[in-house]
Amino acid sequence: MKKTALVIMAAGIGSRFGGGIKQLEPLGPNGEVIMEYSIHDALEAGFNKVVFIIRKEMEDYFKQVVGDKISGICEVAYAYQNIDDLPAGFTNPEGRTKPWGTGQAVLACKGIVNEPFMVINADDYYGKEGFKAIHEFLVNEQPKLKQYNFCMAGFIIKNTLSDNGGVTRGVCSVNADKYLTSCVETGNLVKTAKGAGVANDDGTVTEIDPNTYVSMNMWGLTPDFIDVLEGGFVDFLSDPNLNKLKGEYLLPGVIGELVTSGKASVKVLETNDRWFGVTYGEDKYSVKEEFVKLHANGTYKKTLY
Repeated sequence: MKKTALVIMAAGIGSRFGGGIKQLEPLGPNGEVIMEYSIHDALEAGFNKVVFIIRKEMEDYFKQVVGDKISGICEVAYAYQNIDDLPAGFTNPEGRTKPWGTGQAVLACKGIVNEPFMVINADDYYGKEGFKAIHEFLVNEQPKLKQYNFCMAGFIIKNTLSDNGGVTRGVCSVNADKYLTSCVETGNLVKTAKGAGVANDDGTVTEIDPNTYVSMNMWGLTPDFIDVLEGGFVDFLSDPNLNKLKGEYLLPGVIGELVTSGKASVKVLETNDRWFGVTYGEDKYSVKEEFVKLHANGTYKKTLY
């Protein structure tokens, strides 16, 4: 069986969520956290290794809540995202309090992830389709191209919005063959009467086609991508226009640049599953209701493992 890893980014700080560690918020009917459903669906799809990217200070509590539950049924590893873990010659600027984004998170897996892997957020519920489609892509032989060969789950924007405020998504353009042509990180995406739009600073809303593809940070990647991240992080930090207190090194931006420069192809695997997650504290009430329904309708058994 080909080895494939699920990489879960769980080190971020949810500034809009409020108190507590949102990645470890109990939301299932038996106290499950969201990533436990993702792990269940990934193992069901055929993934056989799980890598958690966390902050070191979370380790003991994280293992207690999640890690130790699955350590007996699959290989488990940990990578640690540290705000001060920067390339030689760079230091963390005074006043910066948050990690450097999803690109730095996956870079923390260098030496730990050496097989094809899938990346997801810890606090998003994705449904089952994306895990199956990406695993199939990763284990099947892909065309030999002079490019990196990646894939992503292409969610429909209208299925990924919160009832409680704006969210950030990678808004994607896709060609006729379902390959990604661009991915632009876009904030303040909101529900509208027509489906979806961008809330502008002046109070207006710019409508977006509600069937537009978006990235939910559900990528299928190869281990050589981590080397790309390493070099790209130096370039990112060297940018004279970088906002050193708030700037983030983000996966959609890195992958989007590889695509537009012709260095990577990204197959967009459409999924019609509906996202839900905990961007805002208020989201947790509706999320709990959704998980009750998913257990009641048989999508998940009473106990996940």
